[in-house]
Amino acid sequence: MSKNTKRNKKEVMRRVIPLILILLMLVTTILSSVIAFAADESYWPTGIEVSSSAAIVMEASTGTILYEKNIDDQHYPASITKILTGLVAVENSDLSEEVTFSTEAVQESAGGTSSIARDYGEVMTMEQCLYGMMLESANECAYAIAEHVGGGDINVFLEMMNEKAKELGCTNSHFCNPNGLPDENHYTTAHDMALIGQAAVNNETLAQIMATKSYTIPPTNKHEEPTLLNNHHSMLNFYKTSKYLYDGCLGGKTGYTDVANNTLVTFAERDGMKLICVVMQADSPYHYTDTISLFDYCFDNFKLEDASANSSLFSNLNNDSIGALAKNIKLTEASVSGTVVLPKTVDVSELTITVEPKEDQSDASVVGQVIYTYGQRQVGTGNLIFSDTEEASYPFHNLEEEDGGSSVPYYRLNFLLVFEVIFFIVAGGGVIFVLYRQWNKLSIRIHRHREATKRRKPQYKVIKKRGRRRK
Repeated sequence: MSKNTKRNKKEVMRRVIPLILILLMLVTTILSSVIAFAADESYWPTGIEVSSSAAIVMEASTGTILYEKNIDDQHYPASITKILTGLVAVENSDLSEEVTFSTEAVQESAGGTSSIARDYGEVMTMEQCLYGMMLESANECAYAIAEHVGGGDINVFLEMMNEKAKELGCTNSHFCNPNGLPDENHYTTAHDMALIGQAAVNNETLAQIMATKSYTIPPTNKHEEPTLLNNHHSMLNFYKTSKYLYDGCLGGKTGYTDVANNTLVTFAERDGMKLICVVMQADSPYHYTDTISLFDYCFDNFKLEDASANSSLFSNLNNDSIGALAKNIKLTEASVSGTVVLPKTVDVSELTITVEPKEDQSDASVVGQVIYTYGQRQVGTGNLIFSDTEEASYPFHNLEEEDGGSSVPYYRLNFLLVFEVIFFIVAGGGVIFVLYRQWNKLSIRIHRHREATKRRKPQYKVIKKRGRRRK
C-alpha cells in the first residue's frame, strides 16, 4: 500500500472516529429514554365514561383505584354521610345500648325529610337505630345516635366524625352534621367517600347492616306496632324498582338533596374481588346506571390475585440478598403475604416490589411491609415475614441509625443501570466492529482502484516517467 493511501486512510479515520462517538452518544440517549419510558408506562383499562360529575371505583382489600373522575372535587354528600356516622357509632358503642330520642333528634325529621316517625322520649337499641338510619335513611335516628355516642353533646360526635375521616386519609372533607342535611360547611369528595366506604365495608357489623334488605323494629315504648324497614338501595333491594338489581351487590347508601343531587355509595363482589363505587352530583337515574356500568367494566377488566403465590417475585428474599440484615438475626425461612389488583391481561410477574420497615406488636415475625407496584400505581401491600427468629425487632439497614436503622453499611445495586451499561457497551462495540469492517473493505477497494488506474496509463507516460528517474 502506497504512502498516499496510508495517509488518506488516516485522514478518513480522524474524521470518522468523532462521528462514531457522536453516533454512540445519540444511540445511548435514545435507548435510555426508551427504556425509562417503557419502565414507567403500563397498561391500565380506561375505555369508559360516565355522566356523574365525580366517580371512583376502588378495590376494598388493597385500596387500588380502578377508575377515577374528578375524585378530589368537593361536593355535598347528602345522606351518604350516614356511612361515616354508622362507622363511628359501631366503633364506639355496643349494639345493645339503649338510645333515647331527644326533642332535637325528633325535629331532624321535620319538613318532610327521610324519617321513620320516631317520638320524643322513644327508646330503641343502638342496633335498631343503625338499621333505621342505614335502610330508611332516617335523619332522626342519625341525630339520636350522634347524641348518644357523644355523651349527650352532638358536637363531641361531630369531632369524632372528622377525626375518623382524617384517620382514614380523607383530605378534602368536613362534616358538620350526622345525617347530611344541606350545609355549606358540610362537604366531601368521591375519593374521601371511597376511603370511608372501604373502612365501612371491611367492618363486619356495619357491612351486615348495609347488606340487609329489610328489618323489623319491634314495638317500643311509643309505638305499639312493629316498624318494618326496607333498604332503599335499588341495586340491592326491589323495594322501589327491580330494574337496577345487580348480581353481587352488597348494599351501600343512597343520598339526595336539591343541592347535592343524587349521591350513591355501592359495594359489590364477584370472584372474590370486592369493589366500592362512589358517584356524586348525578342526575337520576344515572347514579344507578353509571354505577352498574362501572362495576361491569371493572369486573370484566380487572382481577384480584395472591401475589405471594408467585415465587419469582421473591426469589431474592433470602439471607444472601438481604445482606447485612442476616448478620444480626437468624433467618430460616422468608415468606410474604398480600393480594394485588391488576388488569386481566397483566401477569403478576410484571410487578415491582419494594420493602419498607414495619413492626407489628401482635406479630413479632412481621419485619417489613411489601409494596406491590405496577407501572406507577400501587396495586397492593403485604407483609414480609421471617419465622424462627431470635429477636422481636429487626433493624433495616437502608435507614439511618437515628431513624431506627443500624450502623451496618448498606449498598443497593441498580440492576437496570447495570443492564443499560452492559447493553450500550456491547452495542457500541458492535457498531465500531461493523464500521471497522466496512472501512477495511473500502480501503481495499480504494487500493485496487489506484492500482488499476496505474495499469491503464498510456505507455509513453510510463517511458517519460522512467526517463526522468534515470536523469
